[in-house]
Amino acid sequence: MKSILSVFIFILLSACTSQYPNQHVTGKQFPNISGESLEQNIVTIPRDFNADKTLLLIGYKQDSQFDIDRWLIGLDMAGVTLPTYELPTIAGMAPRMFSTFIDSGMRKGIPKELWGGVITIYKDGEAVQKFTGNQSPNNSRVVLINNSGEILYFYDRGFSVDALNKLKASIE
Repeated sequence: MKSILSVFIFILLSACTSQYPNQHVTGKQFPNISGESLEQNIVTIPRDFNADKTLLLIGYKQDSQFDIDRWLIGLDMAGVTLPTYELPTIAGMAPRMFSTFIDSGMRKGIPKELWGGVITIYKDGEAVQKFTGNQSPNNSRVVLINNSGEILYFYDRGFSVDALNKLKASIE
């Protein structure tokens, strides 16, 4: 019975996503969206980010975590230090209905001291996916914004050292 329910939830969640072509958003204003950190704090992006530059690692599927992890390791190895947030961004009504279950699962796999850096986006998930595009959804969307929300760097083709070096140049 449990496996039937899991299959039903998977089909329900995967059927709710529209396909949007990938976009070039460098130089554009990041949309005003809100989400909730795993610490259960409501965050409005970009308004609540006051640093000169903030990095957003946006994932549209659970499998995006692999690419996000490669970016995080690369950033650490390259000595990049700036506010960085993971944004699991899930579109559709069904994921919102299961948000408590989804967030609880993420909390089980993420150390508590990192919960403030993970902000789940449900209500505005469709808007973000439409803004960046969601083709190749396993690739994270790497978005560097300034304190007014302007996108200084954007990359959506999967981690590469060349992309990391270009991001570093945008940060400096």
